[in-house]
Amino acid sequence: MTGAPSENNPPPSGATTSLQADLSRLEAIVRALEANDLDLDRALALFEEGIGRLRDARDRLASAELRLRQLREAANGGLEVEPLDR
Repeated sequence: MTGAPSENNPPPSGATTSLQADLSRLEAIVRALEANDLDLDRALALFEEGIGRLRDARDRLASAELRLRQLREAANGGLEVEPLDR
């Protein structure tokens, strides 16, 4: 069965997901943890998954911010890429 990741159907380990998919999954994890009907092992697994997704999202945002800083609109309306070593 395929489809969007859910509490019972997370994406395969190592799979690349979009930022929006990570944020949606984080919201689902928070809801599940707030429900208070999980056993300790499942709660710890969800918490661990959430930490991993949070790190991935933070890294993706930092990378996008760096890329935005590199791209500057040139005076003629074109784009120029600034080197990383500036």
